[in-house]
Amino acid sequence: MLSTNELTPKAVKPTTSSELTGATEMAVASVDAELSENADADESTEEGESAPAKKVKVSLLDAEGELLPMAQLSATRAYRVAIIGRPNVGKSTLFNFLTRSRKAVVKDQPGVTRDILVGQADWWGGSFEVLDTGGLTKNSDTFSALIYQSVMAILKYVDHLVVVMDAKSGLLPEDKDVIRIAIESGKPFFVVLNKVDREAEAEILKSEFYEFGCDILHASFERRDHTDEIIEKILAAIPEKRAADESGIRIAVVGKPNAGKSSLFNAIVGEDRALVSEVAGTTVDAVEERYRYRDQELVMVDTAGLRKQAKRLGRGDGVEIISAYKSYEAIDRSDLVLLVMDGTHGPTEQDAKMASYAYEKAKSVIVVANKFDLLKDQVGEPKQWFRDRLDREFHFAPDVPVVFTSAARGEGVEGLLDMVLEVWKKINLKIPTRKLNDFFYDVIRQAPAPVYRTTNVKFYYLTQTEQKPPSFLAFANHPKGVTPAYRRFLVNRIQKEWNLEGIPIRIYMMKST
Repeated sequence: MLSTNELTPKAVKPTTSSELTGATEMAVASVDAELSENADADESTEEGESAPAKKVKVSLLDAEGELLPMAQLSATRAYRVAIIGRPNVGKSTLFNFLTRSRKAVVKDQPGVTRDILVGQADWWGGSFEVLDTGGLTKNSDTFSALIYQSVMAILKYVDHLVVVMDAKSGLLPEDKDVIRIAIESGKPFFVVLNKVDREAEAEILKSEFYEFGCDILHASFERRDHTDEIIEKILAAIPEKRAADESGIRIAVVGKPNAGKSSLFNAIVGEDRALVSEVAGTTVDAVEERYRYRDQELVMVDTAGLRKQAKRLGRGDGVEIISAYKSYEAIDRSDLVLLVMDGTHGPTEQDAKMASYAYEKAKSVIVVANKFDLLKDQVGEPKQWFRDRLDREFHFAPDVPVVFTSAARGEGVEGLLDMVLEVWKKINLKIPTRKLNDFFYDVIRQAPAPVYRTTNVKFYYLTQTEQKPPSFLAFANHPKGVTPAYRRFLVNRIQKEWNLEGIPIRIYMMKST
């Protein structure tokens, strides 16, 4: 019977395919640089978490050592491909090619890649997610042990494996061990023999690898030779899916771990679609469900909790990298965002950073103060207490709407959905051009015109674009002379005139000749 024990570093307990959900204390790269602040002691206390541990341990086990349940994967997520192999075979070069990026560091030295990287690949009308992994080796050093565990942890969450080997080095024992891991994972895979620079030598170099009895492609990643065959092989493996139904309001439910996102999600859709646990990190992939409310189709997307990067560095793994990536993808694809907070703790800097990211992507945000039933027992005026703290943390969004809920009891859910419909109506607001320009002329006469060099900026007219939320084009003689302060002035006046407070509207300046 095949075993992965030969490749397992001595410092790590052997991991079988049934234990791939184990998390590690690996230092991982974050896909959300915007949230990369150091963890503070106050927030650790609020989340009920201890300081990051320095020892390697499996963190998804309960007190009795049993594996904790992981959230079921969304049926609509992208096809996920992991690139695995021993060190220095060209995995990161292939990752950069497939994702058309330079996210992965490439160097002719083993062990450069120690983190799990996630990227999007779009080729010839097809798309899939790509994971770059660290090199699997028998070395017993600390990083090799961490890399091994992180790779084993993410295998459960991928659909296909690309096993990369080095033609110049020939077949090594570690290559055989990587094949054993691929077989035991139960995932479909194929082998790519990299660094085949001369086509005439391809069959000779491939001959000793045929003992694996699997599909073998040859390529030169640096020269981009035969890389198209790798793409074809991956796209051919992706199952055909029905065209995605884009109807309905797409709502991303985001927040820190254990804020009650999955409980709120289940309270809205009326079933236990997302797994709920007292342990932070139960939700891994985005879980999607359709729900109808007052004749309006809603597409609810529950996401994993987003930690600060420093906390993931102390206790995260490759699985958490995927979770963060999927959370941001859910925000990017959403029409509006429900930012769920633990009401008993109040808003934190991390919540503000998530809201800021959503606003940068022009997504409307509704703050959900969850666990309101517990907050009422703690303070005398709970709503005012929460709003005061929200004003301090969300100084960039003073008009963000707030709804108080207790998801576990189902309280406040109807009011939240009514707020969703109200915000959706604002997002789709269309202002007649004539009304818009009458308002515009009145506004620009009330404030001194900005000056560009020695010339006053003259505005000609304003028109609304087809974008959501409402966005506008302002035509002027010197668009560069319109300062950010003057632009904010125009935005604030539009928001007040049409009751669009809390909606991230945008104004683009165009030159009129």
